[in-house]
Order: sequence, then C-alpha cells, then structure tokens
Amino acid sequence: MITLYHCHNARSFRCLWALEALELPYQLNMMPFPPRVECPDYLQENPLGTIPLLVDGDTRMTESSGIVHYLVSRYGADSSLALPADHPEYGAWINWLYFGEATLTFPQTLVLRYTQLEAEERRLPRVAEDYTRWFLSRLKGVERALSDREWLCAGRFTGADISVAYALLLAQRLDLSQYFPPRVSAYWQRAQQEPAYLRAQRSQDRHQPSSAAVSPLV
Repeated sequence: MITLYHCHNARSFRCLWALEALELPYQLNMMPFPPRVECPDYLQENPLGTIPLLVDGDTRMTESSGIVHYLVSRYGADSSLALPADHPEYGAWINWLYFGEATLTFPQTLVLRYTQLEAEERRLPRVAEDYTRWFLSRLKGVERALSDREWLCAGRFTGADISVAYALLLAQRLDLSQYFPPRVSAYWQRAQQEPAYLRAQRSQDRHQPSSAAVSPLV
C-alpha cells in the first residue's frame, strides 16, 4: 500500500492527484502545517519535516514532481498520463513535469513566505513583488504552448499537466490567478474539472482532521 503524507493543497497535492488519476490504492496521512512543528514525530519519517513524503515499500520520496514521474513511470506506463521515451514529445513532457515545480512553484514559495508566513516585522513586500513578476513572466511560456492545444503534451491530459496545474492552484490561493493570461486561465478552468483533480480534492477534504490547518502551503 502506498502511503502519502500530505497537507491540504500543498505540493503533495500533485502526488494525490496522480494517485487518483492512476486509480492506485493509497493511505493518505493528512498533516497539520507545519508538520515539523505541529507533529514532531513526523521527523522520524522525514527528517526534513517537509511535505510530501511518499512511501512505497522501500522507496521513500520527498520531491513532488519526482513522485509524479515515479508513479506514472512505475504504475502507469501504459496509461494516458505517460509518454514513452520514443514519443516525439517525450522531452517536452519531462520538461513540463519539472517546470511546474522548479520554475513555477519556486518563486511562489517566496511570495508566500514574505507575505504570509513570516512575522509581520520580517515580511518583505518588495521581495514578494519581484517574485510575483518572476512567476507571471514564466507563465508566458505556458501561454505560448497552449496556443494550439488544450493540454501541454500529446493532445491529452498527462502527468505534465498535473505538475503545471498545481502551480496554478497555488497561484489561485495567493490571489495571483487574476493575472493569468487568457489561455492559461482557460487551461486552469479545464484542469479544475479533470475527474481525478475533483476526486483528489474530495479525498483530502474527507481525510482532513478537524484540528489541521487548511492553508496554501508548500
């Protein structure tokens, strides 16, 4: 049984979405945020104290895009989420899979930190503004890619869309979705209607302890 440690709408949502899309059985452990503070025993499972943590037998992973890649490659190689290595868009698929985290989510973590997570006296509006611009400028590439398609690769919804669309979920929670360019906005609306996305949202809501904080945390 695959186990996923998860905070509501955190980076680990990518993993939950992939699990639902692949229809894999899993155990979902909802964590209060920040787990390293609110649940010290979690450090025995993940010394980093970060989310996600996926445990699959002897495999333990903490990188959300890497986990999506792992799940799709190991359990869904024949599914619509995957592209084989000889597919002409395989390189683009891999690139978008990691672009969602490294290029789109990263600047938002700094916006989040310096507008919400730091104590008032440590907040840095200028830093948040700079990284907001960084994030929005990187969306131009997504906008261009969607000029002739509804999804990023191979004419269908894939693991790459899980990675990129999560960054848009975080942006919505940071009140940045109002700045999405038109095709990105339409893409995000489609992603929110994707069946596995809806199942993943219901799953985290169903497993959410009443005492756990619901927050746009990464």
